[in-house]
Amino acid sequence: MERIIVPPAGPMDLPLSLLEMGCSGRFELITHPMPGQPLPPQSTLPHGLPPTSLSLETEVEKQFLRDPSWLPIHDTDFAFQKFLKVSQRDVKVDSLLNCTPSSLHSGLSVVRDPTTGMLLDFTEVLLEDTGLSAKNSLSLHRQPGPPSESLRGSNTNYPFLPGGMEELSLDQIKKKSELEEDIDFEKDLLQVPPGLKAGMDFTDKEAKIAKAEVNLLSLLSTMDDITVLQPEEEEKEESKGNKEAPKLPRTNSLEDLGIKDTVSSSPHPEKGKDDKSKPKEKPADDKKWAIPVNISSPCDDFYKRIPNPAFKWPFELDVFQKQAILRLEAHDSVFVAAHTSAGKTVVAEYAIALSQKHMTRTIYTSPIKALSNQKFRDFKTTFGDVGLLTGDVQISPESSCLIMTTEILRSMLYNGSEVIRDLEWVIFDEVHYINDAERGVVWEEVLIMLPDHVSIILLSATVPNAVEFSEWIGRIKKRHIYVISTMKRPVPLEHYLYTGNSTKTQKEMFLLVDPVGNFLTKGYYAAIDAKKERTSKHSQSFGTKNTSHNTSASQDRSVWLTLLHFLSQRQQTPVVAFTFSRTRCDDNARSLDSMDMTTSIEKAEIHSFFQKSLSRLRGADRQLPQILLMRDLLKRGVAVHHSGILPILKEVIEMLFSRGLVKVLFATETFAMGVNMPARTVVFDSIRKHDGTGFRNLLPGEYIQMAGRAGRRGLDATGTVIILCKAGVHEMADLHVMMLGKPTVLQSQFRLTYTMILNLLRVEALRVTDMMRRSFSENHRDTQAHEKRISQLKQMVSSLPAPDTDGQLSDMLSYYHTVTELRTTTAALQRAILESVNGLKALSVGRVVLVNNKQHLNALGVILQVSSASVNRTFTALVLCEKGNEEAEGQGTNNAFPHLFNRALFIPEGPCSHTVQKLKLEDISAITVKTLKVIPDRIIDNYSKRQQPRFRLDPPGQAISTATQELLRLAEASAAGIASLDPVNDLKLSSVDVVEGTMRHRVLQDSLQEFNCIHSPTFAEQFARVQERMKIQEELDTLLFLVSDQSLSLLPEYHQRIKVLQSLQYVDSGGAVQLKGRVACQISSHELLLTELLFENVLSPLAPEESAALLSCLVFQQKTQVEPHITSTLQEGIDKVLSVAKRIGELQRDCGIPQTAEEFVGQFKFGLTEVVYCWARGMPFAEIAQLTDVQEGTVVRCIQRLDEVLKEVRQAARIVGDSVLGSKMEKASLAIRRDIVFTASLYTH
Repeated sequence: MERIIVPPAGPMDLPLSLLEMGCSGRFELITHPMPGQPLPPQSTLPHGLPPTSLSLETEVEKQFLRDPSWLPIHDTDFAFQKFLKVSQRDVKVDSLLNCTPSSLHSGLSVVRDPTTGMLLDFTEVLLEDTGLSAKNSLSLHRQPGPPSESLRGSNTNYPFLPGGMEELSLDQIKKKSELEEDIDFEKDLLQVPPGLKAGMDFTDKEAKIAKAEVNLLSLLSTMDDITVLQPEEEEKEESKGNKEAPKLPRTNSLEDLGIKDTVSSSPHPEKGKDDKSKPKEKPADDKKWAIPVNISSPCDDFYKRIPNPAFKWPFELDVFQKQAILRLEAHDSVFVAAHTSAGKTVVAEYAIALSQKHMTRTIYTSPIKALSNQKFRDFKTTFGDVGLLTGDVQISPESSCLIMTTEILRSMLYNGSEVIRDLEWVIFDEVHYINDAERGVVWEEVLIMLPDHVSIILLSATVPNAVEFSEWIGRIKKRHIYVISTMKRPVPLEHYLYTGNSTKTQKEMFLLVDPVGNFLTKGYYAAIDAKKERTSKHSQSFGTKNTSHNTSASQDRSVWLTLLHFLSQRQQTPVVAFTFSRTRCDDNARSLDSMDMTTSIEKAEIHSFFQKSLSRLRGADRQLPQILLMRDLLKRGVAVHHSGILPILKEVIEMLFSRGLVKVLFATETFAMGVNMPARTVVFDSIRKHDGTGFRNLLPGEYIQMAGRAGRRGLDATGTVIILCKAGVHEMADLHVMMLGKPTVLQSQFRLTYTMILNLLRVEALRVTDMMRRSFSENHRDTQAHEKRISQLKQMVSSLPAPDTDGQLSDMLSYYHTVTELRTTTAALQRAILESVNGLKALSVGRVVLVNNKQHLNALGVILQVSSASVNRTFTALVLCEKGNEEAEGQGTNNAFPHLFNRALFIPEGPCSHTVQKLKLEDISAITVKTLKVIPDRIIDNYSKRQQPRFRLDPPGQAISTATQELLRLAEASAAGIASLDPVNDLKLSSVDVVEGTMRHRVLQDSLQEFNCIHSPTFAEQFARVQERMKIQEELDTLLFLVSDQSLSLLPEYHQRIKVLQSLQYVDSGGAVQLKGRVACQISSHELLLTELLFENVLSPLAPEESAALLSCLVFQQKTQVEPHITSTLQEGIDKVLSVAKRIGELQRDCGIPQTAEEFVGQFKFGLTEVVYCWARGMPFAEIAQLTDVQEGTVVRCIQRLDEVLKEVRQAARIVGDSVLGSKMEKASLAIRRDIVFTASLYTH
């Protein structure tokens, strides 16, 4: 039965309709038709049929998908028509324009009776800043984003405005933006669209319209030639005009808008800012940002000033802790540089307690995950309300104190996380980690990006340049940083040399540095003698120094057994033995198989703790060889701690060690860096380590960091540090430097990363150059002082009288430039002549030279003496002069350098006189071809005699008269100019610079003749004016350059990296971030390679476990000897990855980045692909460990980091819209997250 086509409802029809309900004969009236649709059907059923419960889905499926007549294979046209009939509907374009309702611009506020608090009335208040959101504003007033993004933020959010960046308040920006967008309706609106620099003129032009006056002051810095053409009055008007309306250039950066002399641009700053913050904003010009706090005097009134502290300790605080807490109470930022075990944690604990009291939040960041886990446990027991965020763990992120790694804090800052709003303190622990070449840059980025309301607490080991570092932070944050450092360790250290290696010699321990810090040479020589007695007669007689640093395993073993026996007798345990190679650690521990250092009670305790801790491992995992080995070692009180140990084992060992159950711990350097566990004694197996490039002695900083683990506060009177002399006693100088040298200074490791560039480019108001300018590496730029000097110079320029540039003087400026260039060329040539042998020969006694200085103009002189100094050589010469001008004052008007264009020699007008002077090199303007025979000693003696008052009127001696006559004769003979030695032809100087310089010199010299201005009568004084003006101008230009971005040391590299990003289409030519760039923002390391792999679909053909295996190359750093066996698809994947990497590497090199393609490709190591592949397919860990020579701990760490990479790829895939890849990464992630690799840390449970 055909459906009846009902005409659509017209305007006349009532919106009513009858609907027959089933077969019951009941009718219903429908009064609300669906808007925009024709009337609803007249019945709920095809007429008459009883209702059957048909499943609509199967019906639809049968009719549309399975019915051959519906989709005929042959008659496609008919099917299409039929399809159209069903699908044809009115097109509503409006429905695509979905516009979210704009936020309300007003809200209701309650009026209460001030005494009773009764509700009286409601008033409407206008809301400000309603349009701000995380997508368009850096302000803290913006609305919070969705709850799902509140923790980590989103990579489309703007960050909050970094502290110290705001040069303008919001009000000023609003005022400015109206000014800057001033649309002039009278003029040019039809030619130049608002916001564009230039436009198109469509009018019919007859004559040329006179150009508007140019503001020449604005051209000052760029065009030196024109500067001086502007008359004074204009300048004054101009500067008045400037004060009235500071026009602003259109710019994307708040920094550019930061009008440097804000005083003139905003006569009344906002009243809204509370006056408390005023003194903080503008320090006196000479005030420093970093304020060292004196901790030598006791802090007596501590309890008066803080009657009810936020946190109380069971012990009395040290002075430095009290000072720090006073600063925290005042909400100031502090830098605490204290010795190991001095109690820096107190400062952190107080900050956390304060923020709990203030209902704000604290973030505690540490460089190492292990350290984060430990701190989590410590703070959890103290405060309770503590959360943990690391790459793979997230525990109660809503807590008031969050512990996280620095990288996570960085991404939260870039992504505008809501946590930042409530943040009061950020605590940076182990700040000396900023020296780490790989990750140091993260600290700098975080410090620069932190908003203004966050105070900073920096905790560090002692560093020499704490004040300088704090000064930098203070300057970029525009707030004071209080520097508190401790003088000495709470537990002093004694350093010994140990030469024993058998029961007989076990007491051979020699004190080298006493607790006060004196280096005892007596102990050193005693150690050398003890060692010598044992060397055989043979080596003594032949004098072979036993220099090999290596000793055999059996020698090692005897040394360790002897030493540990000795120490346990003296009750010097627990001992940490620092060994700088993982295999050496393992071997040493294994060799102590005969040693048993625990009592039976301790054995039981160790056993039960070990079993309990490992109870969460799967059965098979408990039988791993490493676990069984460590269990036996631990029972005897011995343990090993390095990156190759399984994480869960490491934690068991740390906990047992802190309880004092591990008596000897063989550890690598990481133990000292990331674990706060003091011992009684520290032993150095050797003092040389391999740092990735070669072997070197420990640096003082490293030695102090490790030695500092000795001496437990409150338990030991002194800590013992022992250096083993296994092969021979170390050089005294090396030991001295290492023990008493200065620790490493904090140095900037700032470098540009693509993630940083992209994250800053996607926010218009932040620029990468702002970040670079604030980095610690640019700390030497004292912009404020420069700015001050610049404004002084600008005023000086504007106050100078304008030079006269009419008529003859019109080419004065170009004359000035030519002269300046000529002088620099001449100076360079003279230097070259003086540095050459021939030049020095020519400038010897008796040589006639041409002298030009303040006193002489083209006067001939003869050299009498040459000083022997190689720098600033002076020449004593006899020079012709006028009678009465012998004194060296001269008229001094001679700064227009007339000798440059006037070649005529000086011939005295009156009687000829002479003077003997010391000439500098610049006074000699030419070396002539002539020489004279002179008797220098007589001339000099005679002249100096006649300088005394009583011989003043004596006639000159014979030698002087002859020389003077000779010079005068020469001058008269060649009055128009005298031939001089040519550096190239006569002095035979053939270097390119000299040849070019000579030619240039000649050209310039000749061109000077053509200028008109030199004939002007007022030439000299006008030239003096120009010169004065240009001198100031040049200084101004240099300063402007130093303040500008052009002088940033990383600027060239920034341009190179931008070029790379543009050619890979991560950003467009205007610097706007494209889709690929958005994806790269999500990824923290190797962002280019990963993004390219995503966009080239390299991961699509692979199974989840294969893609996980392939990506392992991004997290695995070591070399392996074992060749992995892998599937062919994986091999193809690897080849693809390598080719992509090679392409990126080559592109980087073409853009000028100094890293070869081979180096770039070499970062990616595929040694673990097989291991990860098998792990993802479910192979047990014990079997995996057999596949490779990489240690178990390293494998686990790699797989954990791989999981973070998979998460990043999953997010990136979501941004691109590749849901298949996203779910594949999810699967891969699930496949590797199992068993021992992802056992939760013992600290977090």
